[in-house]
This record gives sequence, structure tokens and C-alpha cells, in this order.
Amino acid sequence: MCYGKCARCIGHSLVGLALLCIAANILLYFPNGETKYASENHLSRFVWFFSGIVGGGLLMLLPAFVFIGLEQDDCCGCCGHENCGKRCAMLSSVLAALIGIAGSGYCVIVAALGLAEGPLCLDSLGQWNYTFASTEGQYLLDTSTWSECTEPKHIVEWNVSLFSILLALGGIEFILCLIQVINGVLGGICGFCCSRQQQYDC
Repeated sequence: MCYGKCARCIGHSLVGLALLCIAANILLYFPNGETKYASENHLSRFVWFFSGIVGGGLLMLLPAFVFIGLEQDDCCGCCGHENCGKRCAMLSSVLAALIGIAGSGYCVIVAALGLAEGPLCLDSLGQWNYTFASTEGQYLLDTSTWSECTEPKHIVEWNVSLFSILLALGGIEFILCLIQVINGVLGGICGFCCSRQQQYDC
């Protein structure tokens, strides 16, 4: 089995997911494409945690590029002759995967908190507050209450959609990095076993 090719596949997937996370997080700063709410600090506090830009984005690119560089097309799997360097590389990829797990976990947690609290918006009384903070996320199931936010227009839909996307993307990144932890450990152990067997054969 070629553990390197599996790692490269995971790496390429993580690059795409990271870019999507960055894009989703950036969109959170511009409800309805307007910039005034960011400049007036009328955005959800969790938007400023940079969960998609840092956690699911930039922090995810490090393990992604490590995984991509692990193996060339001449992957030797468990029975090749270049086990030593590749074994060390596969085991070191586990550390990179743990960084990815931390980043994606951060993205998931912040997105979930953002969804639970709801957006900062102008209510019917003309005050800026977290209208749905006391509902413990129940507002997500009752769309009829979303009209309580009068400004920015459709801010509830905007936040729910983008935080949900970040939650899903971060979850997928977490799973992929977890798979690479298993893949890296198996690749390292398998390489170790084969390397010792080759020594005995000599």
C-alpha cells in the first residue's frame, strides 16, 4: 500500500478546503457586500476570531504542503528499498497532522459558538445587540424570529450560512488530518518492519 500517495491526496484536498475557509471567513466581514459594518465594529465577536483565515486556512496549509511533499510518484509502499528516509518523513507527518487537527478544531469550535450566539444586529428597538444569544441556538430552528434583526439585512441568513460552511469545512479538515495521523503511523511502522526485514535478509 502506498502511504505517500494517500498523504499527497489528503494534502491537495486540504489546500482546497483551506482556501474555501479563508474565503468564507472573509465574506463574514462584508454582510451583503457592504464594508461599513466592519468599520463600525457591528459584526459578531466570533468573526474577529479569524477561525477560517487562521485555524481552517493558513494553519492548515502547513500540514497540507508537508503531506504533498512526502512522496514522489515512485512510492515504494511497504516493500521498497528507500525506507529509512521515507519512514522518518511519514512519522514526522504525524506532527504536522496534529497541527492541522488543532487548526481545524479551532475553526469548528469558533464556528459552532458563532452559530449558537447568533449575529450582532440592530433590533426593532434600534439597539445593536446579540438578539438570539439567550436562545442557546434555538433560533436556528425558528426562522420566523430572524426578522427581529432589521440591520444588516438578511444578516441572520448570512451568518448562519457562512458559519455553517466553516463548521462543515473544519470538520472535514479534522477528519482528513486524523486519517493522516493513522496513515503516518502505519507508514512509519510498516517502513520500520520492512527495513529490519531487509537487514535480516542481507
